[in-house]
Amino acid sequence: MTLIDRVLESLRRGERPVRYLLAGAANTAFGLSFFPALLWIWPWFARNYMAALVLSQLVCVVFAFSTYKIGVFRTRKNILREFAYFSSYSYIVFGANLIALPLLVQGLGLHPIPAQFGFAMVTMIGSYFWHQAVTFRSDTGT
Repeated sequence: MTLIDRVLESLRRGERPVRYLLAGAANTAFGLSFFPALLWIWPWFARNYMAALVLSQLVCVVFAFSTYKIGVFRTRKNILREFAYFSSYSYIVFGANLIALPLLVQGLGLHPIPAQFGFAMVTMIGSYFWHQAVTFRSDTGT
């Protein structure tokens, strides 16, 4: 069976890791396009990329929570508690991002868009394990 066949079979069965990858792809596409869109569309954000980062973070956390809750983990528990746990990971990463982005841009001379892209790639793997173990953990072990 080829890799493509295995992925299609996993999709057919609705396996969580495959749903996570699809939601992650949607969140990545949305998140990585929202930040540059702010910089390109509004000149003020181009001069104030950290403000664009803050707005982008707020919008993208809500979008990502929705896709993971509905499309991946499919839980029916307290939405506010889950959002708090979900947000806690996002804001820990955001705190690191507030430090890393200026270091990458001003310290290493990278453009804000590829610097942010690189940072996002590094943090994505940990999010699956956090959300599975903390945010959307199953009380029944499933």
